[in-house]
Amino acid sequence: MNNNYYAILMAGGVGSRFWPVSTTDFPKQFHDMLGSGDTLIQKTFSRLAKLIPVENILILTNERYNDLVLEQLPMVKQDQVLLEPAMRNTAPCILYASLKIQKQNPDAVMVVAPSDHWIEDEDQFADNLKQCFDFCQKENALMTLGIQPTFPNTGFGYIEFDKSDSNPIKKVNQFREKPDYETAKSFLEAGNFLWNGGIFIWSVKSISEAFERFQPQMNALFQLGLNCYNTSNEKQFILDNYSKAENISIDYAVMEKAENVYVLPATFDWNDLGTWGSLHEKLDKDGQNNAVVNATVILENASNNIIRSEAKKLVVIDGLDDYIIVDNENVLMIYPKSKEQDIKKITARANEL
Repeated sequence: MNNNYYAILMAGGVGSRFWPVSTTDFPKQFHDMLGSGDTLIQKTFSRLAKLIPVENILILTNERYNDLVLEQLPMVKQDQVLLEPAMRNTAPCILYASLKIQKQNPDAVMVVAPSDHWIEDEDQFADNLKQCFDFCQKENALMTLGIQPTFPNTGFGYIEFDKSDSNPIKKVNQFREKPDYETAKSFLEAGNFLWNGGIFIWSVKSISEAFERFQPQMNALFQLGLNCYNTSNEKQFILDNYSKAENISIDYAVMEKAENVYVLPATFDWNDLGTWGSLHEKLDKDGQNNAVVNATVILENASNNIIRSEAKKLVVIDGLDDYIIVDNENVLMIYPKSKEQDIKKITARANEL
């Protein structure tokens, strides 16, 4: 296993569209969302560990989830868990982790991976990742794994690559914001657009240079702690300074500004598991397209539903089509799948009760 390979596993999100299962205190990455026997963060960690030494996988999360990380990933040591004292989007935490890794190993190449994606073919994922690592060890490149679009999705950003590029790894022309339906259809018809899955690969040297160029103020802030990283003083420096960083994503901060951006069209099956509807796609279903997790069910005139309960509860449904039915502790939610993007708003209202 290559000791220059590193990973940053992003595990700080709340996953509010998976309420009531995913909550601020216990977000979706720490749940077994598919009934597979492993939580999402456990699946992601084991997938990365196929290629990357376990000790080189860092977990970036909010400080409130520290105990959950250590409980679910007992092979991880405390110094591998990087705790964000404030929510500041992806750019600050990636810069922090990159500088920490660079101080430890200037020759490192790294992948930034969300903790809540579902990838079926893990061997193919490892092959794709190895291809990206090889490229980034040779080239001054900022890379992303682009997901082959299967329908005109309006919930993802898109990556437009150079159509004339015959190489397996393509030069990126530009990142495109989440489109409306007609624009998304035109992207698929064009054939040179990929979904932006938020998986990034680069050398620590390349990403450090990019932050220095495009985010000088943020870079200067985290450079102040260079002598503290990987020492007993690191925690206090982060507590004192992290919240001063701008709240900005890595896409806006670096990727959309840089010229040396490349994409490898992924060859593995992928799902971002961002909503109950996307979870429904990945689960086994009955003849009426109902997906069931944990529950025992009696279904009459019911189709296209996702049904989840916690304790093998008997759930009886008659006459529902295309609904999310979730029984979780003191909440029962019966909600149209077509309105699943509004669950965030419901979550906010429920928290006020």
